[in-house]
Amino acid sequence: MSRPPAATKPPPAELALGVLADLVGFHLAQAAVVSFASFDAHVGKPFALRKVEFSLLVLLLANGPLTPRQLARSVMLTAPTLTMLLDRLEARGLLRRERNPQDGRSQHIVLTPKGRRLAQDGSAAARTMEDSLQQLTPAEHAMLIELLARVAGRAGRR
Repeated sequence: MSRPPAATKPPPAELALGVLADLVGFHLAQAAVVSFASFDAHVGKPFALRKVEFSLLVLLLANGPLTPRQLARSVMLTAPTLTMLLDRLEARGLLRRERNPQDGRSQHIVLTPKGRRLAQDGSAAARTMEDSLQQLTPAEHAMLIELLARVAGRAGRR
């Protein structure tokens, strides 16, 4: 005995979001998908860098030598995870560890010339990436950055 064909109803163009419409985390996750794909296309693949590796290089470029503790706090990493990332970047010749001249017991993380060039080139590509997010006006872009920094507990830092 055969079944009658099921009535097919086309899906709605837009699904109702329910409580998701009011959840910051949901919208952050949705925006992250777009943002991460853009990062991968503009910076990640061309420069063979993960987002966190790019962040570490740019922090070093912007600030000069930093301690591992400063880097870990800035990107919210545990010490073991940071050590693994620094080892990987050091193996690529992008940074090196040096003794802190003020305190010989601690280390500074320093960009090599190769790391400096990569951070500069990656930064230029990141600016192009941000410019490609044409859905936002410059004022909306600045406001979004400010709001996200507040959500992350970093209000007022540039």
